[in-house]
Amino acid sequence: MSKVKTGMGRRSFIKNVSLAGGGLIIGFNWLACKRAAEEGGKEMALEMPDEWFEMNGYLKIGDNGVVTIYSPNPEIGQNVKTSMPMLVAEELDVDWKNVIVEQAPLNTDVFTRQLAGGSQSIRQGWEPLRMAGATARKMLLTAAASEWDVSVSELSVENGIISHTDSDRSLGFGEIAKAAAQVEVPEEVELKDNSDFKIIGTSRKNVDAKGMITGKPLYGIDVHRDDMLIAMIVQPPAFGMEFKSMDAARAKEMSGIIDVFTIDTYPEDMEREWSDVAAFSKLVVVVGESTWQVMQAKKALKVEWDLNPKLTKQIQILEKSAGLAEGGGLENSDIHYSLMAQLGSDNSETVRKDGDPEAAFSNAARVIERSYTCPFLAHNCMEPMNFFANVTNDKAELLGPIQTPEYAEKSVNKRLGLDLENIDIQMTRMGGGFGRRLYGNFLVEAAVISQKMGVPIKLVYTREDDMTNGVYRPAYHVTYRAALDGNNNLTAFHVNAGGMTESPLFADRFPAGAVDNYLAESWTIESNISTGAFRAPRSNFIAGAEQSFLDELAEEMGQDPIQFRLDMLKRAQNDPVGENNDYDAARYAGVLEVVRDKAGWNNGSSTSSRGVAAYYCHNSYVAQILDMNLIDNEPVIDKVTCAVDCGIVVNPDAAKNMVEGGTIDGIGHALYSELTFKDGVTQQNNFDSYRLIRHREAPKKIDVHFIENGLDPTGLGEPPSPPVQGALANALYKATGKRIYKQPFYPEISTESREIKT
Repeated sequence: MSKVKTGMGRRSFIKNVSLAGGGLIIGFNWLACKRAAEEGGKEMALEMPDEWFEMNGYLKIGDNGVVTIYSPNPEIGQNVKTSMPMLVAEELDVDWKNVIVEQAPLNTDVFTRQLAGGSQSIRQGWEPLRMAGATARKMLLTAAASEWDVSVSELSVENGIISHTDSDRSLGFGEIAKAAAQVEVPEEVELKDNSDFKIIGTSRKNVDAKGMITGKPLYGIDVHRDDMLIAMIVQPPAFGMEFKSMDAARAKEMSGIIDVFTIDTYPEDMEREWSDVAAFSKLVVVVGESTWQVMQAKKALKVEWDLNPKLTKQIQILEKSAGLAEGGGLENSDIHYSLMAQLGSDNSETVRKDGDPEAAFSNAARVIERSYTCPFLAHNCMEPMNFFANVTNDKAELLGPIQTPEYAEKSVNKRLGLDLENIDIQMTRMGGGFGRRLYGNFLVEAAVISQKMGVPIKLVYTREDDMTNGVYRPAYHVTYRAALDGNNNLTAFHVNAGGMTESPLFADRFPAGAVDNYLAESWTIESNISTGAFRAPRSNFIAGAEQSFLDELAEEMGQDPIQFRLDMLKRAQNDPVGENNDYDAARYAGVLEVVRDKAGWNNGSSTSSRGVAAYYCHNSYVAQILDMNLIDNEPVIDKVTCAVDCGIVVNPDAAKNMVEGGTIDGIGHALYSELTFKDGVTQQNNFDSYRLIRHREAPKKIDVHFIENGLDPTGLGEPPSPPVQGALANALYKATGKRIYKQPFYPEISTESREIKT
């Protein structure tokens, strides 16, 4: 067992005791703790992490023995609403069947990381959540020991039952909860050894599964109040335009329409939070009695739009930079690609440099150079953006799907002028997030509309609103170069990466640390098109590009692609270059070795075209081998074998689901998805023109293997998606004989496969 400091008494632990109903309620500061552990024979204290990673929550025990655990983090399908309470229940030693899980509301006085993003929920909550359960358990045991006048050491607990073997006495948590509420919070508790886990590491059903299957209203789009009205927005048709005027006379006369007006979501003098990314601030709003009536009224509006003067200047600069004679138009995808390919590297900043890469390239016998590009992508959550708002003169009630409620609360505070304590944000389950709901402009819009109308409002985006409103995955471009000597040995590696409007570069990731001469350069190009985080930000492109290039490099050097990577990782493990490498080379190599063996890479048994890739992100390691064939000009993926090192797996079935989902997601975006622009207008605004992977196109089988190393959990929601894109690209090369350097892959695959067939 490891001992955990609960804090200095009541101050840092935050004990909130309530005797209502005879139950025990414990409020705990999840990260205000210190750990005492043995490391190299010395006691090690883990100080409280940075404030951004702090979280809070409540454990409630009823007098009937039922335990309610409030899950503070937003649920977007990553299953934290089940997995996080499992950590508390494990150390509490309660029967999981007696646990009720409820979504906690936003409470910035108690919780401090109510955020769904970065695949960090389980990683950051691993020890504090267990500490909370262990502390409650110790208080219950202390109360029972006092009741029976025995030592705590004589007691045991299992499945919510406290027992004293010598006297053959026992009682349930509910029977002692009232007394336990009077016990001082212990300054130190013991956590279980991994070998003693009964709940952690076992598969538990999603706590919302029955509600989802039976159609219970769980999502923001399900929210209904008898007195609420429906609101929808009308936004500029192109990036770089803004509202000029409108004729709403006909729309206002339509049945069920209450009002039509304009709002400015983020006035220029408003200080924005980082989450206040919005493509368009000035919007037309239609409010009515029903969704259908409002949708019809939107069509009846006559709105005029103007070029935004500030954005027009930026557009002209972009066009002139791309070599066009005249400016003044709106952004186009061909200009984007031209800028990234021709001008990006001219504005590069050196981020990392090991050895003398310039000399190595100058003296190289051969230089391999390849460039890779990807487009903007829309998030396309199945549940479009929506939020319920009821704003009065002195308070705001907000309910809906948001990944960043704490930041949204601050935005509402600044926009509406209400005190934080008068803003109540409740979180619903989300029908997808993928990073889009990190940016809460739709929540702020709902609040502004409700304040103006003075009534409860549910704001609903149509699919077209959602897809054309931003915030998008940026467009990226990266060029790799490798220097080979006369003996075909790798002597230098160069990566130059950038995008609109951020760079995908991770300068300290593999193969940094594995090559004597290494150069990493980064650049960005500004755009009027709003961008933001997308599942596995930046990694979602550069992993596939890097792994494609490493495969091609291995082929040029006459080496097996897996062994080539393993040899580089061996160098990084035994004699690393530089001091800032942010990966563990042994764990990286471990997933490659496991996937190689599980997929039978070396036994020649597969008749499919095979591709391999491995990548590290969000503190986890994933390696994948993809088997595919081209049948009737279509890629058919037979199997993807995955090896995943994410430390201890809390809920195996849920973890497997995440790996499968991430794998399919990565394949789909790499093969099919693309958002393009013509004169600032998105050329895709619904699923008839924006291509997503279909059920029949998903892998027939996904074989998942988790590395059992007993290490604390790391990220899982995002890591499986990036590398599979590289495995796919490498398998496609085997199938077609042609390397593909631009996403989406499918247009080139289908053309190439037809040529091969004919």
